[in-house]
Formats: sequence, structure tokens, C-alpha cells
Amino acid sequence: MTTLLVEEKEIVVPGQIIAEGLDYLPGEDVLREGDHLISTKVGMVTLQGRFVKVVALNGPYVPKRGDIVIGKVVGVGLSGWRLDIGWPFEANLSLKEATSDFVEKGTDLSKYFDYGDYILCQIVNVASVKIIDLSIRGPGLRKLGLGRILSLPSPKVPRLIGKQGSMITMVKDATNCKISIGQNGTVWLSGEDPKLEMLAVKALKKIEAESHTSGLTDRMKEFLEREKNGL
Repeated sequence: MTTLLVEEKEIVVPGQIIAEGLDYLPGEDVLREGDHLISTKVGMVTLQGRFVKVVALNGPYVPKRGDIVIGKVVGVGLSGWRLDIGWPFEANLSLKEATSDFVEKGTDLSKYFDYGDYILCQIVNVASVKIIDLSIRGPGLRKLGLGRILSLPSPKVPRLIGKQGSMITMVKDATNCKISIGQNGTVWLSGEDPKLEMLAVKALKKIEAESHTSGLTDRMKEFLEREKNGL
């Protein structure tokens, strides 16, 4: 018989037994020892089908292939760009992964992306801690325009987005803001109304602060309605 020893969204600590039995499978930050599933981090328990995961409450971003991230251009070379993605080592965006244009040798690549630009891109290769390759050859990937940049803990990103994007969609609809979230915890947002843009910032900060609590979706809906009525 399989028993889940904690409730979904309950906070657990390293070494805590989450489930007994073989029906559940270990997901992220969970390991199996015999019949036990054990947490390896301080975080919130989530279930995805038979998989039990622990969403860490804090911790640095660790790049993974397939992640969508927001990077800041910190270097422009002859064949590509270097981006800061919140990792100790800069990531590489090569010319072939940035544009399908024919670019003559010696072209000043800053006309495409310059120092300080923010780019929504995807990690396509993690060869080592020092070699991380990026691409913007995918739907929605692009250089981001003028807007606010927020830095939030990367473990909070799933909660910021919500199931099937429900949480971030609610914030977008309420504030009429464009918002892009990188899995590295970098957020870009832009709105035409400064007051609504600030409301979006407050909403994201509130989700970050209360990400480990239950009933957050309903509270956020009430918060957004109340704050909008007060503008």
C-alpha cells in the first residue's frame, strides 16, 4: 500500500519522508530509498500524476537544456554574443542561432544585439558549467524592448506562472501588461499605464512572497480587483 505522508503544497525539509510505497515516483529534488520517497531540499511538495516533486523555496538557478531564460548582453564578439543568465559563467549566443540573415565577416554585431540588451532565449546545450549555448530560433524568442526588469528567485518561477500559465495570465489581463518570465528568475514587463505597470510589479512580488501558501490564486484575484478599484 502506498501512502502520501504529507499534503500537496506542504513545506518539507531535507531528509523528510514524503511517501511510502512504490506507486509514487521521485521527481525533482526527491530521491527513493527502498520504499520511501525523501526530500532533498527545503521546499513545497507538488504532485504531477504519479511524480512527487519538491519545489525549492530558495536557491541559485541551475541551467538546464530546454530552459527558456532572459539574458543580458554583456559581450559582443566577431561571431556572437555573451549573455548573463544569472549563472557564474556567461552563456554563448552564436550568430547562427541568432539570425538567418547572411552576415558578412567583420560586421559589427552590435547592430543586432548591443550591450545591455535583454533577450528571451532558450538553452540548447549545456556542455559543462562553463559552456552553455543559447538560441533565439524558436517561437516567441526575441530581443525584449523597453520595460522593467525584475529578478526573482528561480525556484518561485513555476508558482509565478501557475498551472498552464493561469497565474501570470491573470496578472497580464488585470494590468494590461506584457510580461515574459525566464526560468532563471528574470522577468521583463511593460505596460502603457504606469500605475497598472506598478500594480503588475506589486502582484509579482506578492506571488513571490506567498508562493508557499495555499489559496494564493483566489487571494491574488481579490488583490488585483481591490488594487485596480483604488487606482
